[in-house]
Amino acid sequence: MEIIKERAREIGRLLSKTPEYAALKRANEQIGGDREAVTTMNRLGELEDQITSYLRAGREPSTELQEEYATLAEQLQQRSVYQAVVAAQSNFERLMGSINEEIARGLEAGEQSRIILP
Repeated sequence: MEIIKERAREIGRLLSKTPEYAALKRANEQIGGDREAVTTMNRLGELEDQITSYLRAGREPSTELQEEYATLAEQLQQRSVYQAVVAAQSNFERLMGSINEEIARGLEAGEQSRIILP
């Protein structure tokens, strides 16, 4: 099991050197420095919590609450710093997807192997 953990750390180290990771890190730093975007995201989080509470209680959130959420979400999505984060996340997720495919191929190959490791 320790060798698997070592290999996972190595993959993490290699991922940290990719352009996709660098772009994601940079985009997150930029949005973190955008005070208005951070305020909007925080407010959206609060509204999401309120909406979730209503729904868990079997109640419909007020129209005002829903409208405020929709308006803020739209405003955030129009910000270039937010769009950069979304694009960077998408690219990094695509990279991770290809890595997961390779892991799946390794699992398939391992299942077909008759060699048993201790």
